[in-house]
Amino acid sequence: MFPLFSDERKRREINLGGSTSVSSQAAILDQARARRIEREALRRREESAIRIQAWWRGVSEARRVREQLRRVFQQNVTGLTALRCLVLIGQDEALLGQWSQIMSQSDGEEHWTTLLRHVSVLLLLSLADRPESSSAVSHLHVLCKLLNTSATTTVLEYITQHVLRHDVYRHLKCAMTTIGTVAKNSPSLPYLVKLLYLPLSNLASSSELFAQSFQALVTHIFTLPLSAQLPLTHLHTLLPRISIILSTTSTLSQINIIANLLAFIPPRYASLPLSSLRAYLQLVSGLLSALPTHALEPPLPQNSQTQPASWADDSDSDSERPAHVIVVSSFTSRPVLPVLDARTQKRLQILPSPTHLNSLLKVAQQHRDLLPDLVLGTLLLYGGGGFVREIYRDYVRVTPLGRDEHLSSLMDPASESYWPPLLLLTELYTQSLLTMGDDEFFSDSRTSLTLSELVPFSRTLFNIAFTLYWQDDQTRIQETNVPGLNLCLVGVREKITKCLQAIHARDSRRPFMPEDHWHVSSQTDMNSFIEAAVFEEQQVDETAIPRVSSRRQRAHLSRLSPRLGVLNHIPFAIPFETRVLIFRRFIESDMMNRGFDQFSRRSRMEVSIRRTNIAKDGYDRLSEVDLRAPISISFIDQFGEPEAGIDGGGVFKEFFTSLCKEVFDTDRGLWLANKKNEIYPNPHAYATESHSLDWYRFIGRILGKALYEGILIDVAFARVFPCKGSLQWLGKQSFFDDLASLDPDLYQGLVFMKNYTGNMEDLALNFTVANDEFGVAKAVDLVPNGSNIPVTRDNRLRYIYLISHYKLSKQIKLQSEAFFEGLQKCMFNQQELQILLGGVNAPVDLEDLREHTHYGGLYDDDEPTIQAFWKVMEGLDQEQRRAFLRFVTSCSRPPLLGFKQLNPNFAIRDAGSDEHRLPTSSTCVNLLKLPRYTSEKVLRAKLIQAISSGAGFDLS
Repeated sequence: MFPLFSDERKRREINLGGSTSVSSQAAILDQARARRIEREALRRREESAIRIQAWWRGVSEARRVREQLRRVFQQNVTGLTALRCLVLIGQDEALLGQWSQIMSQSDGEEHWTTLLRHVSVLLLLSLADRPESSSAVSHLHVLCKLLNTSATTTVLEYITQHVLRHDVYRHLKCAMTTIGTVAKNSPSLPYLVKLLYLPLSNLASSSELFAQSFQALVTHIFTLPLSAQLPLTHLHTLLPRISIILSTTSTLSQINIIANLLAFIPPRYASLPLSSLRAYLQLVSGLLSALPTHALEPPLPQNSQTQPASWADDSDSDSERPAHVIVVSSFTSRPVLPVLDARTQKRLQILPSPTHLNSLLKVAQQHRDLLPDLVLGTLLLYGGGGFVREIYRDYVRVTPLGRDEHLSSLMDPASESYWPPLLLLTELYTQSLLTMGDDEFFSDSRTSLTLSELVPFSRTLFNIAFTLYWQDDQTRIQETNVPGLNLCLVGVREKITKCLQAIHARDSRRPFMPEDHWHVSSQTDMNSFIEAAVFEEQQVDETAIPRVSSRRQRAHLSRLSPRLGVLNHIPFAIPFETRVLIFRRFIESDMMNRGFDQFSRRSRMEVSIRRTNIAKDGYDRLSEVDLRAPISISFIDQFGEPEAGIDGGGVFKEFFTSLCKEVFDTDRGLWLANKKNEIYPNPHAYATESHSLDWYRFIGRILGKALYEGILIDVAFARVFPCKGSLQWLGKQSFFDDLASLDPDLYQGLVFMKNYTGNMEDLALNFTVANDEFGVAKAVDLVPNGSNIPVTRDNRLRYIYLISHYKLSKQIKLQSEAFFEGLQKCMFNQQELQILLGGVNAPVDLEDLREHTHYGGLYDDDEPTIQAFWKVMEGLDQEQRRAFLRFVTSCSRPPLLGFKQLNPNFAIRDAGSDEHRLPTSSTCVNLLKLPRYTSEKVLRAKLIQAISSGAGFDLS
């Protein structure tokens, strides 16, 4: 029976049995969850319905309002109310087209300006989307009228600022891209081109908005191959924004910017302000540095396996190159390079053209204090560094300048067009060598000259330089300019000489030139050259030679004598042996002029030296005296008594050898040794103090005495040191690769950085260098405010050069100058100077040694012990023969021109009949004291034991 007032909901059932089941609990939970989800779905449907209804009401109302605005607009299209309606309606192509057509035929009124800026943006948006529509020309016409300088100034600025802030150049780029820059017949294109410069012409060039807009112009418009008049005189406003342009443009856009700059800027070099020229060069340099390698070269065909050729490669060789294996630093695929259209390729070829090079040379000459480095740096980056190769192959390889058959026509006006490419290539290649390591130099890199190309190029430079030095009338060289250029021949000769010296330095370290490539012996009689050079040297009035610097002295000698000019600037033109003979003749002439007789004791200077203080006494007694005069040494023993004996030259050599051993000892703090035990001046600050510099000066004078007397000393200099000294005295320059002999770790780090393809900012480098002075690190700025200048891709070559220059030049500048001030005069490079001081690193010629050996006591060349001695010497290997030379002469290397030059000659003297004694020596007189051995076997054993003991004079 059902209750009368029952509840419709199901009552909860209670199991009075006290038992339940797991399944019933799970069912209850599922039911509750389902009901909750159903309620949530219902709520969302209700909310969505409300939203849709609100949107529909809004759309309906907006449609109704627009229709009403359109009716109002049609009532008076040219009125202010219609203009307001047009702005409120928004993007309506039909209304915009109707309004712009009517307005393009009307002069308009100023009271519309409150809404004109909004309409301008709408017109730009329409143009960007549909630049070829029927209304596009009308839109453009209106925009040009709105931005025309004939309008009221206030209105003009108001509208101009608005369109610039709404990316006018981005919209114009979209329109021009759609039309195509090569579509010259498009009616919209003239208006689009006019709109490129109208906004900027309405702003002050000093304003921030002008700089921002110019950046937008370059970023968007210069990335298109275009033809237009642009406000290029204000390029300087881009200087602080170059990095933004580089970071926001693609590779193709960067190439187009370069092409457009080359199309518009070069004809205006003469009229552009210096600040704009600097900005132009820095922008082009940054763009070239940011491009991938070979990005300016045409892509290879897909099935091609050959190397890409340059656009203007005129090589007529069709022979196949042999396959070769190269070492790669990464197996990642090369970036896909953009395909360049014909117009862009044609514009890019402006850069290496002779006309453009001539213009650049003239600009650099007009502003020589500011622009040359920028010009060279920009051109070096062209084509990933391939500009050097391009200009040689396309213009210099075919030049008649410097060829043997055209040496007399250097000044011919007909050769005017050949000089600019040659001189620019000379400057560029010299500049590139400053930061080029030997690994890159000898790798036949595609971005530089190959070794086979260097042979004719260096010979061209060599012939020109030699011809200009080999002129009896040097006044004509000083007063004559290069045909077609306002460059004096003397300045041109210096630039060519600098490049020649750099190439010759590489060839000296690792020969790659043909034999006699650097010599003129086939064209000049060397005997007459020697006599003439000695005569000219005698004619030079020393009192008339400036004493300010050796560089000026050499220039003065060049004016007085063509032969001395050759010897001082391009000495490698004369064979080394000939130069040594000339050097010895100079010395003989100097001795004769000064009345010195090295065999007479009457003119000798007497000097007493304590054996326990050889270096200090030598410095005190000889620092201020004329070391070219003969010097007689007497030693004072440890008890203060003079040692017995007369100095006939041997005692002085003993003193000299001991002195050199002490002053070049690295423990004294003046010298450091590299990993090859080659020494160079200590770069620490205490080595630049006046007392230390006096020691360097004294050591230089000591080496000058060694050269003067022909005494060999056993010392090896690091390559960087004579090169640094040659900056001042030999007219040469330190290069990046010289750093390898000083600091191999730093050199390898800089090579890595130079070839680094990642983000340079990740390396966190700035323009400073760390100096370690007594354990305290100190940062030194390489340029003013260098700690705040990061190293980037476009300035890393400058950073490498500055680091190398600091390490190779600045740190040891004062030490080197003091040393070479003492050494004074030399006409040899680093390797040749080393040979002059320490002999030639060649096998010991026993026949030559025996021919120039003197005998004393019971010995002569036929004596049995002597016969056995020479047989033993023939059985020694070269290392043992060098050890023998060190044992008897204190130097392990033979003299350059043979043992006839050894002073005094090698001698062997009888040392008695005691066969148990070891041979001994007196290195001061190059004397071997040899007992009379009756057994060749005993002689060999005793001789090897003696030369291996490291003793000599002290055993006798």
